[in-house]
Amino acid sequence: MAENKEMNEELIQLVSFKISKEEFGVDILKVQEIIRMMKVTKVPNAPDYVDGVVNLRGKVIPVVDLRKRLGMQIKEHDKNTRIIVIELTDKTIGFIVDEVNEVLRIPKSITEPPPKMVAGINSEYITAVGKLEDRLLILLDLEKVFGKEEKELLEAI
Repeated sequence: MAENKEMNEELIQLVSFKISKEEFGVDILKVQEIIRMMKVTKVPNAPDYVDGVVNLRGKVIPVVDLRKRLGMQIKEHDKNTRIIVIELTDKTIGFIVDEVNEVLRIPKSITEPPPKMVAGINSEYITAVGKLEDRLLILLDLEKVFGKEEKELLEAI
């Protein structure tokens, strides 16, 4: 009987990643690819959360340090650091995360609206919090993390 319920329930597919000790998820449909950290070229006068740009197969894309964008403590990149390349309203952006965990399929029913603050991050950036068996997964709303002003700034880069 439980299997039938599972089959009828809406599943959310996410790419999960870590920043600090927190686990986040983003909609897999927005993710183009995940790449290892590469040399980032600095851009003068860019906002502080923009690390710079990278050349990804002939396409120059801005790279955002998600730690800085979310107001978290800065950390040196290491062998686990990844750039998640996403598509946001016709703009390709890379964002730096500490490590990528896995692709998850979770039932929508295990998510709930976020409290005002989660892990020190303003709830306006969070669509929901997923309650997995042994951990919480913070589902980010990338459209809000990169609001209209940020997208315009990134387009100028």
